[in-house]
Amino acid sequence: MYFFKKPFKQQIREFIEAQSKLEFTYSMVGATGKGEHPAGYVVDHNRIQLGQGKEMFQLARQALCEWRHFQFDWIELHHKNQIPEPDQTVGVLAHALGLWVLNACRIVYVMEETEPVQRFTFAYGTLPEHAESGEERFQVEWHAKDNSVWYDIFAYSRPNQRLSKLAYPYVRRKQKQFALDSMQAMKNSVTDRESKELPEKSKDCGNK
Repeated sequence: MYFFKKPFKQQIREFIEAQSKLEFTYSMVGATGKGEHPAGYVVDHNRIQLGQGKEMFQLARQALCEWRHFQFDWIELHHKNQIPEPDQTVGVLAHALGLWVLNACRIVYVMEETEPVQRFTFAYGTLPEHAESGEERFQVEWHAKDNSVWYDIFAYSRPNQRLSKLAYPYVRRKQKQFALDSMQAMKNSVTDRESKELPEKSKDCGNK
């Protein structure tokens, strides 16, 4: 949904509520959990090393739970609950080229693994009022073998039928910018918190 002025909070709440009742706009829902994607979609895979060690993984996991990978200047995230949960619908408000673009996604899954690599992961998929169609996975990993901690983004997408061919090249540039900004946001978050004490209990999200 496009706006010439920033939408009011009530408009955003009503938009999210309406979208929460609708179905996903793509096939193979949940495929990112296996690193798979449907035919005909563009695939993006980006990752950055955040640091090393179990404490760093805990910081990264908490940052992901708190959606800190969305904390940069041209994106606003709108959601009812602070932590990601399956079936939660979120609104992503982007400001670009003088327009405000409000997109809707629903969380497909939240997963936690301990072997062979410790991971915390969640993914969301697009709903009808989104400029694109597809799924995106956000993941933090701790590799015990070399003690490295990574933030990983895997996504597949293609234009929503409502998106014009002329606009799609710009949308692709913004997708790539999002990945870069998201990785930097995660890096900044864990770096800022690394010298501080961890809270007694981090955000309780994911299956344990």
